[in-house]
Amino acid sequence: MVQTRQSSQKAADAVANGHAEGIANGHVNGHTLTPTSSVGEGLDRSRWRLLDESGRHTWHYLKTDKEVAEWPQSAADKYYLGLPTDLPDLPPASKASESIDNCLSFYSQLQLPPGNWACEYGGPLFLMPGIVCCWYATGTPIPLEYKIEMKNYLFARQNKDGGWGLHVEGHSSVFGTAMNYTVLRILGASEEDPRMIKARGKLHAMGGATNGPHWAKFWLSVLGVTRWEIVNPVPPELWLLPDWVPIAPWRWWVHMRQVFLPMSYVWSKRFTVPENALIRSLRQELFVQPYESIDFGAHRNSIAPEDNYHPKSWLLNLIMFLLVWIWIPLLRTKSIVEKAEAWVWRLVQYEDHNTDYADLAPVNAPMNTICCFIKEGPDSYSFKRHLYRLEEYLWVNKEGMLVNGTNGVQVWDTSFTIQACVEAGLADSPKWKPMLIKGLEYLESEQIREEVPDRDVCYRQARKGAWPFSTKLQGYTVSDCTSEALRVVLLLQNGHGYKPLIDDSRIRDAVDVLLTMQNKHTGGFASYEPQRGSEYMELLNAAEVFGRIMVEYDYPECTTAVVTVLSLFQKFYPDYRANEIKAVKESALQYIRRAQRDDGSWYGSWGICFTYGAMFALESLSSVGEVYSNSPRVMKACEFLISHQMSDGGWGESYRASELKKWVDHEKSQVVQTCWAVIALMYAGYPDQEPIRRAIKMVMSRQQKNGEWLQEAIEGVFNCSCMITYPNYKFYFPVKAMGTTTSISINSGVTASCRRSFGVFGYLIATAWPYWQPTNVSVWSNDKKLNTRGTYGLRRQFISEYRFVEAASIAKWK
Repeated sequence: MVQTRQSSQKAADAVANGHAEGIANGHVNGHTLTPTSSVGEGLDRSRWRLLDESGRHTWHYLKTDKEVAEWPQSAADKYYLGLPTDLPDLPPASKASESIDNCLSFYSQLQLPPGNWACEYGGPLFLMPGIVCCWYATGTPIPLEYKIEMKNYLFARQNKDGGWGLHVEGHSSVFGTAMNYTVLRILGASEEDPRMIKARGKLHAMGGATNGPHWAKFWLSVLGVTRWEIVNPVPPELWLLPDWVPIAPWRWWVHMRQVFLPMSYVWSKRFTVPENALIRSLRQELFVQPYESIDFGAHRNSIAPEDNYHPKSWLLNLIMFLLVWIWIPLLRTKSIVEKAEAWVWRLVQYEDHNTDYADLAPVNAPMNTICCFIKEGPDSYSFKRHLYRLEEYLWVNKEGMLVNGTNGVQVWDTSFTIQACVEAGLADSPKWKPMLIKGLEYLESEQIREEVPDRDVCYRQARKGAWPFSTKLQGYTVSDCTSEALRVVLLLQNGHGYKPLIDDSRIRDAVDVLLTMQNKHTGGFASYEPQRGSEYMELLNAAEVFGRIMVEYDYPECTTAVVTVLSLFQKFYPDYRANEIKAVKESALQYIRRAQRDDGSWYGSWGICFTYGAMFALESLSSVGEVYSNSPRVMKACEFLISHQMSDGGWGESYRASELKKWVDHEKSQVVQTCWAVIALMYAGYPDQEPIRRAIKMVMSRQQKNGEWLQEAIEGVFNCSCMITYPNYKFYFPVKAMGTTTSISINSGVTASCRRSFGVFGYLIATAWPYWQPTNVSVWSNDKKLNTRGTYGLRRQFISEYRFVEAASIAKWK
């Protein structure tokens, strides 16, 4: 019996640099919580089950022994809950290929019946408050098991100083502390609990809840704990602005506008929970002065330093002043309000109908739920359907119940898992092919096959042919998710002869939608849609806790995903929109070059941080043959990475690097970031294999006997300041990294002078391929079919813009 994800010194060391309280995914102050841990109320974790209905993930607590007997826990259930999985120990790996096999032996057991992988997508600590406040405000009963597990999770995540941060590794803030304290009180925690007393002390030391950011003030006003005068105006009238106006909301980033939309409706209605004993008590607990003496209007702009990541601009403060003192009292007529509310309600309905009430994410979802409660009542279909769909955001782990950042990571994780296996030469392996087929079947089921109704009216990006981040029902186009899923389809169906589940017309649909998403003025690609407004609109950012949220931005990660899949597409479909694709790629690569910083790095916006950015950017450049041997730009990038390699061979970046936009060492190397750096160096054709050998040796040394890696520090980020977990990264990125390096001996110090180097020598090998082929390789042959002879290989080394070698590593040069 294998005790998986148990507390160990390695796990205990996985602490975020900068704020030692925060540890990602299941390790609190160096200790692993068990179901009977004294820090939480007891619940039998063996009764929890994850149900996957075509990618829709929901957790269910079985209350009878009969239910338990009829629905046994799977290995995946046990793993997510931190229970022993009963998966066997495996033979120790002495080389990368064995380590890959051990990893997949474990990870394949986590694949769910539809073919996808699930995971905790936690980190942000402002998501649970939205859902719990929504339940409370609408009188929705909260199941006892939810109350217990949510309290367990929040207490497990409480910082040593008593507070909570914006995310699980962050310093305590008013936002995190005030809102999670409120949630705990709603869930039944006593104000006399020592942990609550300590939390109040920390909150009061930061000035109390009146110093919270805009979102905190919004939710506390919904609850009636604060008065609406404390909330800076969120006028729905902005949605009445003509589309040509530069600041019209349709131009905002989709996450920003879809939060502002229902928030403006609730603000305009001044919806508030009727006063009760709990609300009166919270009014006494959350502030540093008597509630009756607080001038809430005077605190509209009050913000604690701990929360003020993006201070409001002078322009925004001026606009808020004019709204409060001129627009609202003098010019905002009843007819204008009614017209604005009616139009906002219609747009809320579009969002609900287009996502079957799941909505974009768990920030706008509870707000939309309250809108439906206000407009249509507690017995309406819309309200009840929202409650049903909110369940998809809940996740249970060893610490308790949390709220995920989306309704899952299904398409994203499944795509990268399959790619890693293909790039490690396993696409035709009899052992792993069934797993890959299931994954392909899942991706086939999740491609979006139709446009939303009235797409232009509700300001949605084209989506026919796209893939989302999570599930088709959520239904939002994402540039890199579409690219990574399409790459899987092309690699398996066109490259390895898998049964063609997705026909040519659907493949062309995916390419068509990608070609609509480029920012023409920069050449780069953003996330959900092309940039619609000026970056100067960031002057109107009222969130305070996030940066770069008002409009879409170019991202090296998204741009690379599109460029590389278009190159792959052209190998099989060279005549389809060829000139357009060529132009798109050329301008995209120009963006990648411009985005490089003076020190040779690229800022990663969705992963922490510069190792992540380098992995994608160097892949883009390698796609046109720009590598270490012929590009000063690539050489500088490699030198940047090598300069930050740690003494044990690994790389480790603190999440503070994302906040500060400069490299900040983690106190310990990280498996995931080390793999990103290795992959980046391999794309670049870095000639010295010794740093790569040391890195892979470090990664292998941390692999557990059952094939897994333990969770270390948090991996992901959004909006510069909020971190989020990607627990499956620790499985498929090691597979990818080791799959690219199987030509390197792990246990000897053989350098590039003795083994295959990249640069000019690698180029000569590749160009001589038709005349001399070592055994055990995978290459693109002249007839554009993938010819797989071996087991493991390099991700890809491009020879020219349209002719490249796929998996061109010579395995085990002798």
